[in-house]
Amino acid sequence: MTRDESETAENNETAGDSDPARIRSIAVTGDDVVTALEARRRKGVPAVLRVTPPFAGRMRARLHLAGSEGSYEGPTDPIHLDPERLVADVPAFPDPDETEDRLREAGDYSVDAHRDVHAEAVRRWRETAKDAIVEAVTVETESGQHEIAVKRLG
Repeated sequence: MTRDESETAENNETAGDSDPARIRSIAVTGDDVVTALEARRRKGVPAVLRVTPPFAGRMRARLHLAGSEGSYEGPTDPIHLDPERLVADVPAFPDPDETEDRLREAGDYSVDAHRDVHAEAVRRWRETAKDAIVEAVTVETESGQHEIAVKRLG
């Protein structure tokens, strides 16, 4: 192989590292997905699961606050996955006011009961969200849509 052929092969390999279509699967922790989902639903925080180049067949998506990274210097921007895209059919986050209303209607209201009942509703919601992580997600690439398997850790 000549020096020019070697440089061309190296440049093609580097260019391939910036192509999200190389990704076959992403690993996510259940806790990261639930935390991002809860942050978005409760407070409108732009939490995402971020996949950072260079891209390979298997990647890790980590909890990240969108917009907090400044500028990105690579040839391809990281992929930001909205946690809503990583779960299916998760109910609304439990509302403490609704918990209070239900307890008052039942004649069972106390501060301790409110705290305990709401904490249990949040715990159940988190488990439901964790169990609802999808098996695949589609991302847009230069060559069109690309499906990526989602592998849940923990």
